[in-house]
Amino acid sequence: MADETSYGWAGKILRVNLSTGSITTQPTDPYKEYIGGMGLANKIMYDEVPAGTDPFSPENKLIFAVGPLTASGVPLAGRTTICSLSTFTKDHLVVDAHCGGMIGAKIKLAGWDAVVLEGASDHPVYLNIVDDKVEIKDAGFVWGMGTRETTEMLCRKEGVEACVAAIGPAGENLLPYACIINARNHSAGAGTGSVMGSKNVKALVVQGNGSVNVKDPQAVADLSDYMLREVIGSNNNHVVPQTQQEWAEFYDKGSRWSARSGLTWGMAEDGPIDTGEPKPGELNTVGYRCMKSVYDLGEVAEKYTIKMDGCHGCPIHCYSDLRTERTGELGGKTTSGNTCAANFPFKYMEGILKTGIAEDSESGIVWNTLIGTTIDELGLWCNYAQLWRDLAHCIKAGVFDRVLPEEEKAKYDWQRIYNDDPTIMVELLNDIAQNDSEIAHIAYGPYHWTERWDDKGWFDQQPSQLINYRGWPVHHAIECFGQVGGVYNMMFNRDDMIHSAVNFQGCGLPFELKQEIAEEVWGGKDAIDQNKNYTPMNERKANFAWWSVVTDVLHDSLTLCNWTWPMTMSPTKARNYRGDLDLEAKFFKAVTGEDVTTDDLYQAGARIMTLQRANTVRGMTKEDGTRGENDMRNVHDVMCAWTFDIDPDKKPFTEGTIKMDRDDFQTALGMVYDTFGWDHEKGCPTAACLDQYGMADVKEELDSLGLLP
Repeated sequence: MADETSYGWAGKILRVNLSTGSITTQPTDPYKEYIGGMGLANKIMYDEVPAGTDPFSPENKLIFAVGPLTASGVPLAGRTTICSLSTFTKDHLVVDAHCGGMIGAKIKLAGWDAVVLEGASDHPVYLNIVDDKVEIKDAGFVWGMGTRETTEMLCRKEGVEACVAAIGPAGENLLPYACIINARNHSAGAGTGSVMGSKNVKALVVQGNGSVNVKDPQAVADLSDYMLREVIGSNNNHVVPQTQQEWAEFYDKGSRWSARSGLTWGMAEDGPIDTGEPKPGELNTVGYRCMKSVYDLGEVAEKYTIKMDGCHGCPIHCYSDLRTERTGELGGKTTSGNTCAANFPFKYMEGILKTGIAEDSESGIVWNTLIGTTIDELGLWCNYAQLWRDLAHCIKAGVFDRVLPEEEKAKYDWQRIYNDDPTIMVELLNDIAQNDSEIAHIAYGPYHWTERWDDKGWFDQQPSQLINYRGWPVHHAIECFGQVGGVYNMMFNRDDMIHSAVNFQGCGLPFELKQEIAEEVWGGKDAIDQNKNYTPMNERKANFAWWSVVTDVLHDSLTLCNWTWPMTMSPTKARNYRGDLDLEAKFFKAVTGEDVTTDDLYQAGARIMTLQRANTVRGMTKEDGTRGENDMRNVHDVMCAWTFDIDPDKKPFTEGTIKMDRDDFQTALGMVYDTFGWDHEKGCPTAACLDQYGMADVKEELDSLGLLP
């Protein structure tokens, strides 16, 4: 009898229609060519959400999706994709949010590959999932609460084994910059919180008591041991220590492998714990390698650090848990934790405001943890720190003085910031989250507020760090291998969240050794440049850019953590510091039983990227406002002018600048379009590439709309 077990995939998708109360299931099989996670979610969005849909309408969908490797025992396979329409960029195109924490594993262990929220409830509800028992329950008793309070209340009601993914007041009030928080501080941004709020859903409460069927459990265990002993580095896959250590041939002060003798988790429960010098191959000390709190917040953070924490299936632990009593006294939370831009918001404000308050001081710790815990409780998203830069600019440049009504201006004495009074941020952020004032428009995104407040020039100023005129900021952009970072920052409908390239850039190995690896992986040593010493575009850089995109998309579909995957390099001298780029395929085969190659998976990533590109073409508007625009080069992939105009006394391709050349960047776009098989001039999918990727249905629709070149 044939084995009908679904290995890797749970095999089912859950659909909840909030308008009708209908709860249905469907098989995952029709979506498997798009793997899972981002691919699965984007396919549902393409098939079922028409171009031009209002993101806050019942016709929009919100999709939580996981992949075949989620909760399977594969290291760092605990991510979740949350897909919907953008609330904050031009044309409200399809976007993906991604989060760690525990929600993805719980969804998978409950027996689902995705949860699709459709329609809208007429009153506040939460979705309670216990394996295959799914209920829509009244959420009136938690509506209005912050995310932590909501999590506590719902866990007390439904069970402490559940994971809660909740919105705060920002999402309830449909603030475009609203996020979803799970497992206390793990956030999914891109406005997904406000989409969830528009559906009157306060939370998903998920308890999964099942398991993932794995075709070859011993192979997964063996591969995991091999990966942890020989291949994996630290956060962002940095593979050398930050300080000189006895065991290491190399060290690099920028590395996130920041553990060292004498550096402690100063506030650990039973007294300080020394991180020591964890060496490659030591399975039980991997979680000490990354002292992220000190890396982000300075040496002062050591004494406030409880421990480094992680997501489901994570051995690296890049999540900082801190306790600062002063933060609680000032209106925030005493305990805080985060991994990225929400962990050090004051850094971005201080770069513009120049208050003189050192970010690595006692005051800096309070500013950062107070802001960070406040926005997490409110369910407020910072758009990869764009909110902090925008706020600082509007204060410094007098924009708020010019545009706010008198009663609002009277509320905010900006001098309090320079007087080291961070409580102004608690008041300000709470006001913004209410979404009933003029100042709240700052959290609609710069595409909106710069138009409303007549400040479009902000896009062309380097301090803005806005990379695309459609409304998103840099995310490891031109400072990360020049044209490579610039191109992949254009590819999505929000900041790209790609770490494949920056992991390699900052891994800590000598440049000459990185060049050798670049030659092996992307075809030439000239695929990479020294920082701030770029050379003109070439085909090897195009290969590198394509690889950066498809590996990121692949990881978001499997789902794996792209902060550490792919395994391009290794901390092991005996391997000559080479990683293993076939690990995704090896794990995929061990989990699912399907015999795929690395190239097969990369092509699947390219297919998923092309699908999102097609959805973008279908949803963009022309200058006259009509829907459908396939000139991606001139309408979508347009980098902000500051990237070409900075350092006016320097020319591109001279040492000491990240300045781009306009003609060269156009060459770069065309070369990368070619790697995907997209139209060289327009950058949109062609009939030939859609045939190549097996996307006849997409080709037929784009052809009917006149959107094939």
